[in-house]
Amino acid sequence: MTIVVVAAVYGLQLILGGIVALVEIGLLDKAPDDASLTPLTFLAINLSTILVAPLALLVLTKAGQFSWRSALSVGRAFRWRQLGVYAGLFAVLMILANAAVQLIHPSPLSLFAVSGTTIALLVVLVLTTPLQAAAEEVAFRGVLTASYASWVRAARPALMIGITGSSVLFAVVHTSLDPWMILNYLGLGASTAVMAVLSRGLEAPIAFHVMNNVFAYGIGALFAEGGGIGQDRSAGAGGPYMLVLLLAQAIAIVTVWQVEKRRRLQRRTSCLR
Repeated sequence: MTIVVVAAVYGLQLILGGIVALVEIGLLDKAPDDASLTPLTFLAINLSTILVAPLALLVLTKAGQFSWRSALSVGRAFRWRQLGVYAGLFAVLMILANAAVQLIHPSPLSLFAVSGTTIALLVVLVLTTPLQAAAEEVAFRGVLTASYASWVRAARPALMIGITGSSVLFAVVHTSLDPWMILNYLGLGASTAVMAVLSRGLEAPIAFHVMNNVFAYGIGALFAEGGGIGQDRSAGAGGPYMLVLLLAQAIAIVTVWQVEKRRRLQRRTSCLR
């Protein structure tokens, strides 16, 4: 599963990104050294990630002899209503978190602009980023966390191995050289894995990941001087202000814990009646 997911992530991005690069450099006169996310490159990256999920689920069902539904939830059906509830809660959380980041590490107002490129980026964001984030959760938390955990029988060591293995790989494939960004990717991977364990499903992890990415890329698009979204993941690109995002991840875990605890209590009360 590791080989399949990693090969799919890099292979699909190479293929779709290469096609887009040929179009933009050859026909649209984009500079070869311009690494910013244009609407086409943004679309290509999102589509390549989206395709990883069905591929991982296909291999899971054929090689692992598991139902693909087992990657979405355990012992119950996937709850779409619950996905919506968590999305609402995490939207508020990410508004507060990103407002705090802007206070600590503000983006210069001179970078704010709305152009045709900005609108196109926002359209791609709305249409594909939720699916991109969901696909990452299916592949890394739904498939890989459980796959790594299956290496050992004891529950607690299995839990630690599953969360650690999938979180480290998640951080690695995002190819950042900045320690703060690496810490953020590790935190995002580990926190959503814990949410999945607490809720026995991917509704909460998907909702949090979607809101995280929508706000990150949305702000990136609006503060790009009307051009493509910057993609600087080199050393020094991040900073201590990213601790706010780690705090948001911790708050999200507590939120899921309380929501699921309340749900179990309501279910128990209903059974007693």
